Amino acid sequence: MRIGVLTGGGDCPGLNAALRAVVMASDARGWDVVGFADGWRGPMDADARPLGIDDVADVLDRGGTILGSSRTNPVGVDGGLERVGAGLAAHGCDALVAIGGEDTLGVANTLARTGVSVVGIPKTIDDDLGATDVTIGHSTAVGIATEAVDRVRTTAQSHLRPVVVEVMGRHAGWLALRSAIAGGAQAALIPERPFDLDEVQDRVAASLARRRAPVVVVAEGALPAGGAETVSSGETDAFGHIRLGGVGEWLAARLDERNDADVRAVVLGHVQRGGPPSAFDRELGTRLGLAAVDAVAQGSWGSMAALRGEQVELVALADAVRELKLVPAQQYDAIAPLLR
Repeated sequence: MRIGVLTGGGDCPGLNAALRAVVMASDARGWDVVGFADGWRGPMDADARPLGIDDVADVLDRGGTILGSSRTNPVGVDGGLERVGAGLAAHGCDALVAIGGEDTLGVANTLARTGVSVVGIPKTIDDDLGATDVTIGHSTAVGIATEAVDRVRTTAQSHLRPVVVEVMGRHAGWLALRSAIAGGAQAALIPERPFDLDEVQDRVAASLARRRAPVVVVAEGALPAGGAETVSSGETDAFGHIRLGGVGEWLAARLDERNDADVRAVVLGHVQRGGPPSAFDRELGTRLGLAAVDAVAQGSWGSMAALRGEQVELVALADAVRELKLVPAQQYDAIAPLLR
């Protein structure tokens, strides 16, 4: 048996832990593994290399992905899916393990429907994939964002200066919400709940009146009621996503207009995706990688390894990508007493 493996979409901490587990579990069964470079570009171009125990011996604590990644979308390329199949065949792959988020696993699901033997592993710092309680990379990103809020607060309080912290989160506000809770922010603005600018301004003013410097955490996909997302450019990627960015600066300017308080904006950007993974992401990546190899052994094609409760289970890829996992209104409203 020979397994191909790839990492697609945005990188995140914990990917190498999953790759290590796939290689080690396969080696224990006497199977070979080849790693495809740069997401779906690898199989499309038949660009792969063997992965053995020595290749993954020292990657557990490394961020990023040793295979590289990209946002290549074979579905959007003429003959792209056929090229993926040809690339797998060229390297003698009997199965493919695809590690990615909604877009990468969406392609995997399409391939599974055409008969390709594929298994998925979920990763995204946004934690917005359905059918799993948490995804690889989210724990580390929350920790990084929380530390940023902690650090920002001390300098903000020294100058009694409001600060807006922009974090990632195109469709789902899990990262903004959890880092705001853990960091003790005065507001968490998420894509699922368009915000009332006057209400945010009032909250900032009230905090300043108490001589407490407010910190507002805002997801990149958050938008004001009746407004639109803030985009950094009109360009779209291979999956049709517009590049978001700038809501933090926009919000800081609006708050400064009313409060005249030298409001600053901090955009965390790719810092959230870099660096060593948390202990949780190392464990999660390892457990999901082991489960993916078990799924291959069982012939459970079109499945995804998922954490549900304390157990790792196999779920249908179709269920994982059918709809995004968004912050429920009830859960957002429940933290209202904290955000002031």
